[in-house]
This record gives sequence, structure tokens and C-alpha cells, in this order.
Amino acid sequence: MAVAPGTRTPQTAATVTGDFSGFLKPEMAMAYFEEARKSSAIMSLARRIPLGINGQEIPYTTAKATAAWVAEAGLKPTTESALGLKTIKPHKIAAISVVSAEVVRANPGNYIELLRADIAEAFAVAFDNAVLHGTNSPFGAGNNIDATTKSVALGTAAAAKGSVYGDVVAGLDALVKDNKKLTGFLFDRSVEPLFLGSVDTVGRPLFIDAPPASTTAPVMTGGSIIGRPAYLGDNVGFTPGGGAKKILGYGGAWDQCVWGAVGGISFRVSTEAAVTVGGTLTSLWEHNLVAILAEAEYGFLCNDPQAFVKFTAA
Repeated sequence: MAVAPGTRTPQTAATVTGDFSGFLKPEMAMAYFEEARKSSAIMSLARRIPLGINGQEIPYTTAKATAAWVAEAGLKPTTESALGLKTIKPHKIAAISVVSAEVVRANPGNYIELLRADIAEAFAVAFDNAVLHGTNSPFGAGNNIDATTKSVALGTAAAAKGSVYGDVVAGLDALVKDNKKLTGFLFDRSVEPLFLGSVDTVGRPLFIDAPPASTTAPVMTGGSIIGRPAYLGDNVGFTPGGGAKKILGYGGAWDQCVWGAVGGISFRVSTEAAVTVGGTLTSLWEHNLVAILAEAEYGFLCNDPQAFVKFTAA
């Protein structure tokens, strides 16, 4: 973080970890985590479960009990249920913020507020990219929503079928034919103009937006599509290899995804370590810098990626 020329003051004392004791209080960690949760689309839609440091085993049904009609004095059938276990484990995510000691002393309160927002956004973006697209994911191969083989291109349905409305219905059809449920949608915010200009086959708006929950800018815009909850958020669209966004959103059964966190965000402060800044290993002590390391542990499990359909650009 640069300091404007002429604003530096002579250093009167060495910056030590204790200088941050009034701003990095233990009870503030949960506030950092809560902001990260609100900034993540997946953390808002998927179910949160308790998660310990050793992870969690989640039972799931592999065979359901059946019943049959029986005639008088007839033989009654036997049946059984079966369960399997899937494991969700926490993985660490981290970020280091480096700033000059002079800036920290000059206005530490405002700096920490900016740092909190930056860390919340960085953690949320990294989490959503891993969960949606498998980008740099620690959660295991195929444990992401893009692993679904169901896909529909928006803007390809005939006008008689409602164009974009017909594409959304085609996504529902792909799920229903596979005995899956569609409980909600998540789209990139870039499709909002397309949706607001689209109608169904009888002229009703495709996307019906809901009143904002607060007067502040929402992280996600809520509404409904074909009677299901629908959300427009940032960092949802994705194109492998760059270029224009190819994947624009998803529909499916969001209760098939769970996530958890081990506590909140923890902090460590150093003025003597060496940190890579701009690709160069830099001595904090030699340059009078302060590094704040933020870490958290998140876990995620998508029980059935095939319970989702992804919507792409035509």
C-alpha cells in the first residue's frame, strides 16, 4: 500500500505485534467470517453444517425401503434400507496483506475496515470458484457443480417456445428426466438485462425480481424464475481459458450441497518475516513493513453434481 509523498513522519518506535492488539481482537474474528459468508453465493444457497477440525461424515441413502400390497393370508414381502458415508473435510484458505508500519500507525481503524472487506471478498471468490468450477479446488476432483453433464445454451430455443423461457424449461426437463429436482437458480449478474427483456409463452416476465432486503447494495439480486427462487450474483459466470463468459448460471437442487467452517478467520502479525511481494521475496524488517496473515478453514461437499444443469451462452 503506497503512501502519498510528504505524508510520512519520522519513526519514533519499532512496530510490534502488540500495536495491533486494539484492532485485531479475538471477538472480531467472527465478524470477518460473517462478512465472507454474506459475500459468497454458494454459502448463501447451500446448507451449512457443523464442521470440526477432523471433518464430518455424512450418511446418505443408497437403497430405499419398498412396500407391496398383500392378499389375504398372502406372504408379506421383506425390504431393507441401506446407507453410505461421504466425508467432508476442512481445507485452509489464506491471504497476506502487507502494509508499511507508518500507514498502520497513521489510521489503523480505517485500514482494518478495508482489510476486512478485501479479505472477505478474496475468500468468497476463491471459495465460489472452487465450488462452482473446480478452480484451484482442494475439495477433490468432481466435487464441484460444473461436474454435471447437463447443459443448456440460453438463446437457442425457438420463439414459439418462448426463446430464453424455453431454454430454462429445457433445463428443468433435463433434470426431471433424470429424476432430479429443481429448487432454485443461480445466474451471473451479466444475464440480468437478458432476463428482464424475456417473457414466457403468454407474455409474462421470465424473471420477477423481489424487493431488496435492505437499502444497501445487495450481494445477490433475488427474484423468481418459473416459480423457483432465482439469484443473480457476481463471479458466477465462467469460461475455461478466458474470453467471453460461457457458463452463465445453474439450476438444480441446492440441498445436495453442504459446506462448513472451522471457527472464523485467525490472524498472525509479523514485522520480521520475509514475504513475497510482486514476485520478489521481501524482508519486512528491512523495509519497515507489517504483514497480516489471515487464515480460515472451509469444507464443501456436492453429493450429486448431476442434480444440477448449467446454462451457457449460445
